[in-house]
Amino acid sequence: MANIDDYNAKIETIREIPDVKTLEPTMPVDTYLQEGENLAKWSIMDAEALATIAITLAVLNDLPVRAGALREAQSIWFKDRNSQLEAQRAWAEASPQAFALRDELVHTFRYAYRNDPVVLARVSEIAEGNTNADMIQDLNDLSLLGKSNTAPLEAINFVLEKLDDAANASDELAEILAMANGDKSLQSESKSIRDKAYTHMKELVDQIRDAGKYLFWKNEKRYKGYVSQYWASQSHEKATEPTT
Repeated sequence: MANIDDYNAKIETIREIPDVKTLEPTMPVDTYLQEGENLAKWSIMDAEALATIAITLAVLNDLPVRAGALREAQSIWFKDRNSQLEAQRAWAEASPQAFALRDELVHTFRYAYRNDPVVLARVSEIAEGNTNADMIQDLNDLSLLGKSNTAPLEAINFVLEKLDDAANASDELAEILAMANGDKSLQSESKSIRDKAYTHMKELVDQIRDAGKYLFWKNEKRYKGYVSQYWASQSHEKATEPTT
């Protein structure tokens, strides 16, 4: 099955894993997935022996499905996280110019409408606050205010197209900021599902590995297929580190 099919087949079981029993990956997920898929192929060759201790063929065949579900869950979480990071970069690039445009419009309006106390009071009201959300709203408010009172702006040769620029920037930046801030609940949910999918896969990986090590404790050629090469290499590196 495709990863998405594995994910759909397992999602309800994954969701039911209690939070208190949910684990976070302790090695890179792509490495863990490859080890799991290697284990699936390795253990199938020992299916007859493993069946004698209740690791049936059905159990072995479930491992690739759990791996596919985890791979899809990892991709979903990665997409959610990266979309937010990309929006944060876009915001960092675009927001300084937007703040500068807002400040320019406020400065210009204060001069253009200096003899109109009603409009000037509205400009002062708009200029209050300096948060990201304030700036986005200010650009739209200033655009509408300017378009409703163009004569004083034209009298000082103000480029009216900047009012459209302000409205467009407000609309675009609102969307970027929403993505940059991210839907915390959505991102938290996708990470939780990823961790639960990992927990679901790890449960079976550990079960098969323990069974294989038990059966083949005197058969080095078969035993090695039930050992995590990642952790074996980590242990080897620590053992060979020079002492200081």
